[in-house]
Amino acid sequence: MVAESSRATTTRLGGALPVVAIVGRPNVGKSTLFNRILGSRKAIVEDRARTTRDRLYGDAEWNGRRFVIVDTGGLETDPDDPIEARVQEQARLAIGEADVILFVVDAAAGLTPADDEAATLLRRASSPIIVAVNKADNDKRELEGAEFHAFGWDETYAISAAHGRGTGDLLDAIVWALPPETDEELARKARESQADEWADEVAAGRLEPFVVDQPEDEQLDEEDAPTLDAETARWDAAMAAEADTRPASIAFLGRPNVGKSSLLNALLGEDRAIVSDIPGTTRDAIDTRLAWGRTEVILIDTAGIRRRGKVASGPAAERYSTLRALSALSRADVAVIVIDAVEGLTAQDAHVAGYAVEEGKGVVIAVNKWDLVAEKTDRTFDQYTEWIRNEVPFLDFAPIVSISAKTGQRVGRVLEAAVDIWAERRRRIPTGELNRLLMNATERTPPPPVRGRRPKLFYATQAAVAPPTFVFFASDASTVHFSYRRYLENRLREAFGFDGTPIRLVFRDRSSVKLPRRKKAAAASPSRKPATRRSTTAKAKRAR
Repeated sequence: MVAESSRATTTRLGGALPVVAIVGRPNVGKSTLFNRILGSRKAIVEDRARTTRDRLYGDAEWNGRRFVIVDTGGLETDPDDPIEARVQEQARLAIGEADVILFVVDAAAGLTPADDEAATLLRRASSPIIVAVNKADNDKRELEGAEFHAFGWDETYAISAAHGRGTGDLLDAIVWALPPETDEELARKARESQADEWADEVAAGRLEPFVVDQPEDEQLDEEDAPTLDAETARWDAAMAAEADTRPASIAFLGRPNVGKSSLLNALLGEDRAIVSDIPGTTRDAIDTRLAWGRTEVILIDTAGIRRRGKVASGPAAERYSTLRALSALSRADVAVIVIDAVEGLTAQDAHVAGYAVEEGKGVVIAVNKWDLVAEKTDRTFDQYTEWIRNEVPFLDFAPIVSISAKTGQRVGRVLEAAVDIWAERRRRIPTGELNRLLMNATERTPPPPVRGRRPKLFYATQAAVAPPTFVFFASDASTVHFSYRRYLENRLREAFGFDGTPIRLVFRDRSSVKLPRRKKAAAASPSRKPATRRSTTAKAKRAR
């Protein structure tokens, strides 16, 4: 119904989008309605109360008006455990920041005392309130839901979030209740309109995407240059330029109870995520925007990733939490692997880091709870770093930071390292410099022969960024040994950096590359005439 934006938004600042908070008692379908409005399964939905805990944000649009939709945990007056008490704090924070409050009730269950308690709490709010009578899947349920008009709010709508019934009228009411558009919103809509017009002109063939010409010293020799489709190259350049304008996305990953949510709260300076000593407190992936210098970054808190056996045998919510964490990794630029300094690096930590490397994401290793390490000396961190390097040699490119999310010690360095890595992942190396490095590297150490044949590397080019991907054209490319691939990667890192990001090296046979025809080859046809004359003369002699 409504497409979710690729961005995630938190508190409303200046010209930010208005906020609509979905509230109600537990298990009335708030997360289902949240997913319906976004048009994606961002929130975990389970037929069990208290599934949602933290606030979840997503950008939505209806009738040309954009707004932020917030999913919350169920409202309760007397929660029976400390985690649920924190859930209530998160829900009340969402009510306080909302421009419109969407109060969801259950038509199937009817009006309950818990609904009355929630309504009493909401009457203290200053924002307009819209009542959504959910689970009105048919006309009978819709009639039964009329009892909720007793709350006294005129804007009451019978809907079915699961099937989409009545949600269009509900969204119309939400947009009508939003505050007037700010100057920033109007300016944004004008820019988007101009961008749409430009795209239409390009699609119609009246304009071409702008692309900077390649400098002469970066162009390959005509004999060595592979054929490129010009239109594809233009669009790739346009897409790369667009990608560079997106804010850095940084995901916090790790085992349960290592301090991921505590790190997020320490960076934000507020209790954005629920923190508890009970493992598995966080369930959904939580996106939060944070101003950073002249720009902003997106911080993604994720649920703890358990061992596969425990996930398979655990409850459904835990399985969905793991899937959400891995999904958050796929849309992040940099993964901060949080490990427990007291427990040390475990096999599961190595598995989590392996996920990030396989996805080609930048990596920062944050050793949390450093304040609990006993009898530290000026050599303790160096010894710890050496031990980690030996345990996970495939992460030798990742920076290691010792922190304490509880005390705030060095937490800012995690973000500094992650932003630096985000920039490293987008670095482009000129083709001329890359091939000079390749020539020096092969002269210094030629590729080792395999089965009596030594592969030869002709040239290289950078095919992509994020992660940096380099294509090497060679003879017998499949025989280039793993150790030599590692050697080339080390030379690239020595020359150009790429700290904290994986590098992908692709080797292709030169014969498999389609090369352009040289102009000289086209003019070579007269040289075949003498051969034809000699052939004719020889035939005449034989005829005699």
